[in-house]
Amino acid sequence: MSVSCGLEWVVCLGCTRWAWKRLTYIGAYDSETWPPASADEFEPVPRLCRAVLANYDEELSSPKFAPPEHGYFDIDPKGILKRANYDEVRNACPPYLVYVDEAHKEIILAVRGLNLVRNADYKVLMDNKLGMQMFDGGYVHHGLLKAAKFILERETETLRNLLRRYGPEYKLILTGHSLGSGIAALMTVLVVNNRKEFDNIPRSRVKCYALAPARCMSLNLAVKYADVINSVVLQDDFLPRTPTPLEYIFGSIFCLPCMLFLICLRDTFKQDKRKFKDPRRLYAPGRMYHIVERKFCRCGRFPPEVRTAIPVEGRFEHVVLSCSTTSDHGIYWIERESQKALELMINSKKETTPPSQQKMERLQSFEEEHKNALQRAKTLDVPHAADLSEEEIQEEDSTAPPSDTHSETTTETKSGGRTSWDELMEKLFTRDEDGRLVVNKDAMAREIVVL
Repeated sequence: MSVSCGLEWVVCLGCTRWAWKRLTYIGAYDSETWPPASADEFEPVPRLCRAVLANYDEELSSPKFAPPEHGYFDIDPKGILKRANYDEVRNACPPYLVYVDEAHKEIILAVRGLNLVRNADYKVLMDNKLGMQMFDGGYVHHGLLKAAKFILERETETLRNLLRRYGPEYKLILTGHSLGSGIAALMTVLVVNNRKEFDNIPRSRVKCYALAPARCMSLNLAVKYADVINSVVLQDDFLPRTPTPLEYIFGSIFCLPCMLFLICLRDTFKQDKRKFKDPRRLYAPGRMYHIVERKFCRCGRFPPEVRTAIPVEGRFEHVVLSCSTTSDHGIYWIERESQKALELMINSKKETTPPSQQKMERLQSFEEEHKNALQRAKTLDVPHAADLSEEEIQEEDSTAPPSDTHSETTTETKSGGRTSWDELMEKLFTRDEDGRLVVNKDAMAREIVVL
């Protein structure tokens, strides 16, 4: 009798401890050790949120969905050169637009987020199974990769012509929200692996900003492409933290809060080492920017602050049980809080003395941080983690002038003047005796030399 009572007390204390730790866990804990972001690096985020929001308004002169405080004040309607609506994309991907921002010298492709009343968007999410799609030595979301290939098939020629027209001073920016963020991230991976289709554009001129990012690539790829992909997470947003495949979440018969609670309960008993060892597990991509605006046991929102890092461990692994878990996923709140954070950073920069670390040194520290993250991934034995030597070769080649010395090794197959992105997939993968996709190591080595 005494033994059973003792076991009951142990179980009750364990459950109480678990409930206390989970219910008091807030999103700010995920990035409490990260350094603050600077105004210069975070400056594109609010206006790219407005570029994504422009997908919701066909007439920017009389907007219906513009941010309430300042509207589309930095979006020039004349700069929107192309829109793809639902009739054009059909079931392949969400709508998107191509926008030229002459003020900031950027060519932007912005993809809208998930439409909750459109079945086609759910089909893109559910077109995946754990470990279904290999790419570039890792795993990616199959449906999002297909959508990324579809958009690039349509817009490669447009983007290439715009880059030629505006010259080397302009950057290529790919951005999206929620569902669109995963598509934009995978488009970026395709572009930097096939830069010859964009006149050998340097890797440093290609950037991606994934807003409220979906988990779309394995950990080795998330760290490998942290120099070109940036993810923006608002406080307690559920999507970057949800390790369960997206097709299970949105296809579940449970309500979303119940599903999140069950995921939270399951991951409590799963060791971090097991998570790292599963190469099929998907993560939010690239460098992380975390907007923090709420604190423990405090009511209301505080002045937002932005923290940034390239984490390997603790990459938003815990679902936060809070009232704002789903509202923090909205593009309106992300735009509003990121704009506030940027204004605070600019004001604080004016009030303080110039930083001792100059811009060139700051860029070098970014490169060092990326190398350290790659080295950390190798130290933790992350499956298929990229070698530091391979990344250095890619960085050197990205700054080198275009060369035709390897043109004979990269045959191009075009149909009607458009790029076949399936060709890249065929180069990077081959099929084994069982018909499964495996990485073609010889082709990967050739691609690294060419790039």
